[in-house]
Amino acid sequence: MTFQTTLASPAPVERSAQDWVRILAAYRTPNTARSIFELGVTLGGFLALWALAVWALQSSVLLAMALAMINGIFLVRLFIIQHDCGHGSYFQNRKLADWLGRSIGVLTLTPYDYWRRTHAIHHSASGNLDARGIGDVTTLTVAEYKARGALGKLKYRAYRHPLTLFGIGPIYQFFIQHRLPIGLMRAGARYWISAMGTNLALACLIATIWYLGGSAVLLAIYVPTGAAAAALGVWLFYVQHQFETTHWEDGEEWQLHEAALAGSSHYDLPAPLRWLTGNIGIHHVHHLYSRIPFYRLTEVLRDHGALVEISRLTLWESFGCARLHLWDENSRRLVSFRQARAL
Repeated sequence: MTFQTTLASPAPVERSAQDWVRILAAYRTPNTARSIFELGVTLGGFLALWALAVWALQSSVLLAMALAMINGIFLVRLFIIQHDCGHGSYFQNRKLADWLGRSIGVLTLTPYDYWRRTHAIHHSASGNLDARGIGDVTTLTVAEYKARGALGKLKYRAYRHPLTLFGIGPIYQFFIQHRLPIGLMRAGARYWISAMGTNLALACLIATIWYLGGSAVLLAIYVPTGAAAAALGVWLFYVQHQFETTHWEDGEEWQLHEAALAGSSHYDLPAPLRWLTGNIGIHHVHHLYSRIPFYRLTEVLRDHGALVEISRLTLWESFGCARLHLWDENSRRLVSFRQARAL
């Protein structure tokens, strides 16, 4: 697969995904001062809104909960920093990045070393129909869905329902599932240490919140912040890969770089939302070259306009992605259950 771009000459230039990898290598070096600044601004905003919610709790539980849920977006931004640490793109010193990632993981309810491994699996197999199951949103083909019995179809429909995907599912995943190294239970002690170490630090954090603020702070601020961040984070991940023209191939036909570029969206958000979500919407570039720090992804689009329109998805268009459920191997598109019945 090639992607066209236009230079100074009128003739379009075709570049493959591998060509783009070589071009994007120029953006991989992190700026230590910028990384520290982004961490300070994000953590500062998170703590400021937390303090404001605690203050509001004295007069209104609903106001405190609303502020806590808004603060979920700063928690998502902290997760993006943790995410870059996992890719080795936040600091050149890998040990520093890893320990920062582990520390943030206590706030994001995400065991860092365990998550880093499952996320690496996601990057190495995204779009591969023969390697589904870890670090992705479960997606059946039309043929697989039609081959299921009534109960199997009902289970899949329940799983793909928006209430499950963006409500119940995120809360279960971050508050419950992440307490164990699910999927890597037999992969070695490292992932158990990651999960149990995070759980221990998390227990200390919750006990401190309870001791200083009581159950009201825990239930009206801590839980809503985590729940809102989980829902938003899962939504972002969903639209980054579950859009109509995404890319899936059987294992024999699957190519890593092509799947990275064509199977990840450019979620073109308004500038304030793009900043708050750490540019993670520029996901096609991230998947193609994950060593680029999140704050340099906008440089890539500024310098290479051809990448702007590849798999571009606006905020309004993204809401339609929630109606897509199955991969149709004939039309090579994600389709809804209703569309699948007509095939």
